Amino acid sequence: MRGTVSNTLSRLLGAALLLGAGASVRAVDIQALQVSMAADSTRLVFDVSGPLDYKLFEIGNPDRVVLDIRAAGFSTGFVTPAGKGLLKALRTGKQGKGDARVVLDLATGAHPKSFVLPPPDSKSGYRLIVDLYPKGKNPREAVKSVSALAAKPRSVVIAVDPGHGGVDPGATGSSGAHEKDITLAVARELKRLIDKQPGMSAVLTRDGDTFIALKERYQKARNAKADLFVSIHADAYSSGDARGSSVWMLSSRGATSEAAHWLADRENRADLVGGVSLDDKDNTLAAVLLDLSQGATLEASGAVADQVLHALGRIGPTHRGYVEKANFVVLRSPDVPSILVETAFITNPAEEKRLSSPTQREKLAGAILDGVRNYFRATPPPGSWFAANTVREKPERLASRKAAAVDTAVFADDDPDRAILARVPKS
Repeated sequence: MRGTVSNTLSRLLGAALLLGAGASVRAVDIQALQVSMAADSTRLVFDVSGPLDYKLFEIGNPDRVVLDIRAAGFSTGFVTPAGKGLLKALRTGKQGKGDARVVLDLATGAHPKSFVLPPPDSKSGYRLIVDLYPKGKNPREAVKSVSALAAKPRSVVIAVDPGHGGVDPGATGSSGAHEKDITLAVARELKRLIDKQPGMSAVLTRDGDTFIALKERYQKARNAKADLFVSIHADAYSSGDARGSSVWMLSSRGATSEAAHWLADRENRADLVGGVSLDDKDNTLAAVLLDLSQGATLEASGAVADQVLHALGRIGPTHRGYVEKANFVVLRSPDVPSILVETAFITNPAEEKRLSSPTQREKLAGAILDGVRNYFRATPPPGSWFAANTVREKPERLASRKAAAVDTAVFADDDPDRAILARVPKS
């Protein structure tokens, strides 16, 4: 429902309503309810025992949303949660002879959007999702107007992800330095430099010694509406003489795997991918839309990875002269360009010493920033500060392989000011 609606009934049928032609809906237990907040909406998630038939309508003076579920009741352990966001309070009870009623008392005028998620596996149940949006706001509206964007260009957002953390120390150097500490120090320095730039801001996926699951890392970037995701790492290898920084992007095999996952997972389909919801699309159309989003994301990932690799080549050797690809889980966001930077070979004593130096970490962060900034200069997102301040000249072309080779020859291995970075991928 959209706009101001008073005493209007919208009957919505859940998935798999009937057991067969002419069959009646079986009784449903409402087992649990969770309420959560987003930036501009409030979500209610009902855990139910089976397929359901329900109706949702709005009542004014005061503003309320009423949910009636046919042939349903509340489980013994059901707990009524407190209100959050647009939901002021919540009441439950019976309606008629055998229906369940939930009354949502609203803090302000809101309109609901609802859908049913069938069980993802045999161990899970059905879920009814009710999203509340402020009245007058289209939940899928990306921007208010072109003139508003022109009046106030937005900053591009870079999600910086320090690898590992908490119980996962990552690789450990010969002197005892942990990868999780090095990556956090580099990430913090990169954020500091980004936040100083006009038209750029950064968010960290972690800002302490905490463990974060891989998928949660890129989901944090999506929640922050990031324009780019940069994961910082420092790897180890059995040999201590390998060196050269690397930049990675998601392989096409990884993208294909994640596309299958997103299309199979109805909860993900209900999310916005590239600004388009997949929950109301059939499988063929959803696959096409997701493929378009992933194709554009991979293309952008490759472009920014190339810029960052060339920038890193200006301060030290690279392991290979091209962007590498792998099926890293942390790079699987379907709509946020994502790269992984392997900063150094932490088990090489010389590399470990340099990565432990604040001066060298600042140089490393500065090189990553240069590559990222060059990418946004060349490909400014619509409505961004870069789009409003595009310089007519082409962005600075980074050093060629020949120049990088000369630089490598000039800086000797025993020069303490030389930032030698290395990485050898695991087989």
